[in-house]
Amino acid sequence: MPDQKRPYRKQRRAELEEATRQRITESAVELHGTLGPSRTSLSAIAAHAGVRRSTLYRHFADEAALFAACTADWMTSNPVPDLAGWTAIADPDERLRVALAELYPHYRCTEQMMTNILRDEQTMPIVAQLFAGFRQYIAAAHETLMTGRRARGAARQRVLAATGHALAFTTWKSLATEQGLDDAQAADLMFRLVGASSTPPKSAANYPQARTGRQRV
Repeated sequence: MPDQKRPYRKQRRAELEEATRQRITESAVELHGTLGPSRTSLSAIAAHAGVRRSTLYRHFADEAALFAACTADWMTSNPVPDLAGWTAIADPDERLRVALAELYPHYRCTEQMMTNILRDEQTMPIVAQLFAGFRQYIAAAHETLMTGRRARGAARQRVLAATGHALAFTTWKSLATEQGLDDAQAADLMFRLVGASSTPPKSAANYPQARTGRQRV
C-alpha cells in the first residue's frame, strides 16, 4: 500500500510546487503593473505571494529568471495584435486602419504596465532587455504598415515618421489619456495624419508671416 501511494504523493507535491511558482509569478506581474519593476523588491513579491524569500529563490534563481517568467505570463494574458492579419490586407490604408483599431484598445488594456515599463526601461537593464521583444514587434509592425506605400523621397520620409508616431504607445497615451479621445477617435486622427503626410507641405511663402514686436511708422 505505501508503494502505491508514493507516485500520488510525488504528483501532489509537484502540483503544489507549480501552484507556488505560479502564485509568485502572478504576484510579480501584479506589483510590476501597479508599482513598477523598479519599485518592487523581491521581498515584496514574496510577501504578496505569501511565501518566504527562500521559497522564492527555490523557484527562481535570480531576479532575471523571475522577470522572464513574469514577462511570459503577462504577454500570454495580454497578447499583442497579430501582424499576420495585417499583412494579409493588400490595401495599405485599410491595413493601417485595421492595425490602429486593434492596437489602441490593446494599449488601453495594458496602460499601467506599459507606463511603468517605459519609465523603468531607462534605469533597469533587465527591463530594457525583456522589453526589447516588444520594440521588435513595433519595428515589424512599422515595416508591415509601410509595405505598398507609393510615396517616395521626402514624402516617404514623412509617411514613415507619421506611421511610427501613430504606432507609439506614448502617442496613444497623449491622445486617449491626456486629451480624452476614445480609441476610435484617436485611431481616426492618426489615420488622417498618415494620409496627410504624403501631401507636399506648403512652401514658406504660402504661410502668413509672424508679426514682430516692432512695426513701421
